[in-house]
Amino acid sequence: MSLFISNAYADSAAAAPQGGGWDLIIMLLAFGLIFYFLIYRPQAKRVKEHRNLMSALGKGDEVLTQGGIVGRISKIADDKDFVTVALNDSTEVTVQKSAISAVLPKGTLKSL
Repeated sequence: MSLFISNAYADSAAAAPQGGGWDLIIMLLAFGLIFYFLIYRPQAKRVKEHRNLMSALGKGDEVLTQGGIVGRISKIADDKDFVTVALNDSTEVTVQKSAISAVLPKGTLKSL
């Protein structure tokens, strides 16, 4: 028909491969396992450890907040999920329990 382009016809011998879709199912399962072990499980472990840390807080613990403030817990309000952190003898700051990132070993404030 065309002067420069020849007509292309589909090859009837090369049919589409017939399969049950098992390769797709196996690949989805592999991606699900990778997602679980590399993303979900470590994050759930960190959340559980932080929840245990918040429930174990006590008066007199030396803590580090997410903002970088280091101080000693002077008062805990259980009903409101807030703690009062004493930075020195005269300065106190009220922060949420969830803002505490770590409990420091005793004597850390004196060594700073």
